[in-house]
Amino acid sequence: MKNVFVETSNVKRFLSALSALEDRGATEACLVVVDGLPGLGKTTTLKHWVAQNNCIYLRAKKEWSPAWFMNELLDTLRVNPPHSFQKKYAKVLEELAVRQNNALMARRPFGLVIDEADHVSSKATILETIRDISDMIELPTVFVGMGKIKDNLSRFPQVASRVSQKVRFEKASKDDIKLLIKGRCEVPVADDLANFVLTASQGFNREVLEAIANIERFGMRSEIGSEGVTMADMAGHVIINNRHTNQDIYVPEGV
Repeated sequence: MKNVFVETSNVKRFLSALSALEDRGATEACLVVVDGLPGLGKTTTLKHWVAQNNCIYLRAKKEWSPAWFMNELLDTLRVNPPHSFQKKYAKVLEELAVRQNNALMARRPFGLVIDEADHVSSKATILETIRDISDMIELPTVFVGMGKIKDNLSRFPQVASRVSQKVRFEKASKDDIKLLIKGRCEVPVADDLANFVLTASQGFNREVLEAIANIERFGMRSEIGSEGVTMADMAGHVIINNRHTNQDIYVPEGV
C-alpha cells in the first residue's frame, strides 16, 4: 500500500478549524476539540499534522495525574524533569514558549495534541493544568476523543469556555473512499468495487484500508482489465471484517 496521506473531508474540516483558530477573538480561547467514533482517521490525521509541523503529541492515560502528565510532556520535549511540580511547570512553559516562538518565526503552526482525551476529560486537576499551560502562552491545544469530550467538558465551564473550535469526524463519503483508494492502493480499482467498499466499510477509514490491502493482494496476483479490479473479479473473496460481528464480508457473486 502506498505510504501517502490523503486529505479527506474530515482532514479538510480539521485544517479549516485550525485556520479559524488563528482568527479567534479571545486570545485565551485556544482549545480545539476533535471528536468522533473510533476508526475514522482522527489519530492518523493528528499525527500527520504533528509530524508536518513539529508539534507535540501525547496520548492520555486513564490514570494520569498532573505530575505524570507533566513528566510525559517534558520527556516528549526531551527535557529531564526537575523534582518539584512547580519547577516542572515552569520548565514546560519555558520549553513550549521557545518552540512556539520558533514556529512563529518559521511561519508554521504549533500546538499540543492530547489524544485519547476521553480519559482526562472528566478530571478537573488534569484539565486545569492543561488549561493553565494553554492560557499562559496562548498555546493551541487539541483534545482528541471518541464522543465524550464535549459532554464531559460542559461540567467545567472555565475550560469549556476556552474551546474555540469543535470538529466532528464523520464517516467517509463516496468521494472520500475514492480518494483513499486512488491515493493508497497500488492497483486500479473499478467504481463498482469502490462503491461496495463504501457499503461494506460503513465509511470507517480503518475498514477501508483493510479493504484496500485485500484488493491490492488480489490485484497483484491477477490479470485485471483496464477499469481496474471489479466486483466480478473479486466475487467470493473476503473484502473486509465486520467490526460488529467479527465475521468476514465477502464480495457477492453473480453481480
